Amino acid sequence: MKPLLLTAIAAFSLTPEPPRAGLLSQEPVVAGVRLFYGPGDDFESVDARLIARARETIDMAAYVLTDRAVASALGRAAMRGVRVRVYIDGEETGRGGGGALDQIAATQNVELRRKGRSRDLMHLKSFAVDGRLLRTGSANFSVSGVEFQDNDLIVIESPAAVDKFEKAFERLWTRSDNLRIGAR
Repeated sequence: MKPLLLTAIAAFSLTPEPPRAGLLSQEPVVAGVRLFYGPGDDFESVDARLIARARETIDMAAYVLTDRAVASALGRAAMRGVRVRVYIDGEETGRGGGGALDQIAATQNVELRRKGRSRDLMHLKSFAVDGRLLRTGSANFSVSGVEFQDNDLIVIESPAAVDKFEKAFERLWTRSDNLRIGAR
């Protein structure tokens, strides 16, 4: 038994780690990550604090944006001079998103675009702050996403992760079938 165990240990210790390849080789080597789980971790407060830290830009891709506290935080950031861009799914108004969106639509420094209607969803729940911080996860920007649903919220401090999100965001933002919302 002992020789068999020693042989197995030797085999495992001599086996090289497989090389990083494909998508995993593109992940940032160093990143600060914070995880939150709800209901219970007060996602609304986490989002508001992250938005309050913005000094230059916020780019948000929101499947649903009905949470007025998050919309208010975006409006306050815009009033501080932060450029805020919000991209929402094409079905957003059918889910009661008008109130929160109307709250910020005419605010200086805020641009809102809605994905043109199609059968495909824009299902992201993410935003980037100042090119250095990314908020993502399964939690919608809605009261039900915050108060009642089992969700996660992930905050990643990594310029490489933000850059990857920003490239995807720009692709969405510049679609020719997007609809502008509000005065801008």
